[in-house]
Amino acid sequence: MTDFLYFWNHFAFILLMVGGLFIIITSQNYIKKIVGLAIFQTSVFVFFVSLAKIIDGTAPILMKVEAIYSNPLPHVLILTAIVVGVATSALGLALVLQIYKNYNTIEEKEIEAEELKSER
Repeated sequence: MTDFLYFWNHFAFILLMVGGLFIIITSQNYIKKIVGLAIFQTSVFVFFVSLAKIIDGTAPILMKVEAIYSNPLPHVLILTAIVVGVATSALGLALVLQIYKNYNTIEEKEIEAEELKSER
């Protein structure tokens, strides 16, 4: 039980990642796919931040000789990745809006069926 409490963040990461991947693979709706991608990205962010945190670690700006420091670099990189993830989601939603304007649907199977009809 103590191992579970110590590694709860790994289980949260696995659940979020599997859930996001499941949504991406099984959904036919493009907006649901973008939401699944956002959940998948969030799971990776949670994983990297949780790995970078050291229990009882302090900020590296404090000048104690025998202190344990947490590395701030992964947190900064994840902050940058969050910005990129938001931009990716915005671009994906803009593409879905354009798809809806062209096909009047955002369902993948309906678009494929319409494309097959137009080829004949």
